[in-house]
Amino acid sequence: MENIYLDFERPIEELENKITELTNEGKTGLDVSNQIKKLEEQAKILKNKIYSHLTPWQVTQLARHPQRPGTTDYISNIFTNFIELHGDRSYADDPAIIAGIASLDEQTVFIIGHQKGKDTKSNLRYNFGMPHPEGYRKALRVMKLAEKFKKPLLTFIDTPGAYPGIGAEERGQGDAIAQNLFAMSQLKTQIIVTIIGEGGSGGALAIGIGDKILMLENAVYSVISPEGCAAILWEDKKKVVEAASTLRLTAKDLLELEIIDQIIPEPLGGAHHHIDEMCLTLKKELVKAIFELQKYNSSTLVLKRYKKFRKMGQFIEKNIDKEEKI
Repeated sequence: MENIYLDFERPIEELENKITELTNEGKTGLDVSNQIKKLEEQAKILKNKIYSHLTPWQVTQLARHPQRPGTTDYISNIFTNFIELHGDRSYADDPAIIAGIASLDEQTVFIIGHQKGKDTKSNLRYNFGMPHPEGYRKALRVMKLAEKFKKPLLTFIDTPGAYPGIGAEERGQGDAIAQNLFAMSQLKTQIIVTIIGEGGSGGALAIGIGDKILMLENAVYSVISPEGCAAILWEDKKKVVEAASTLRLTAKDLLELEIIDQIIPEPLGGAHHHIDEMCLTLKKELVKAIFELQKYNSSTLVLKRYKKFRKMGQFIEKNIDKEEKI
């Protein structure tokens, strides 16, 4: 598949196109090996320079990259014997939520994840990764199965948010998300959450309550999209760069704020450049996380999970005297 370059990656694209041209010339018998080697060294230096100084908005663009691996990519590369479960037993099946049971090495696990498309056709099929209420109710059904069979639950977050359409609201979008938050806070089994791409608002949080929160290096996680934030704060969607910085949505920011527990490094340029390498790294961390959580019984897991989320955020209490009230 041909690489898709973002705006800030154009200098890299130019160098890599030159390397491709020289490589093709080399096939005709010309000795261009030294030129190719020099360009490859320049490309490596340039990549390190660009990707080590990404702005929050550039990280957001990487998190949304159309070639970025999604839940189904990780399922096919990390797990075996995956059996997908469909439907919420009430209304319909929602392709925007992938759920099922699989094997992680010798460990049986339950999986729930958002799924986006990689082109127009697949994006329409998966509704651009924005679940309807039935998607979250399907997820809830699988959560309860994980608890019933005492197996680890692994969730993968990658959504701009829950679908805000009229039909979704009529079928109880807010209630479906709230029910999931309530259930996950009390679920008596291990829950490992991984933010693999874009984590947007309550649509992400609905499968985001866990004992261990992992986040890929170039993923983002926020209460609102930069575009939405810019529209509200500045009434100007062009202020997305400022909004992205204000939201503190990068993995580095969220680790500092203790919203997540661990950053999973990505290959240079993003997870989509070396999917096999990314899957291998993530698999290692998932296995490690399950092993670490196995030492706690279910009651301890629930208590620790409660304390973990209860301490998030800050508030200030202040006594207001009568003069200040007036």
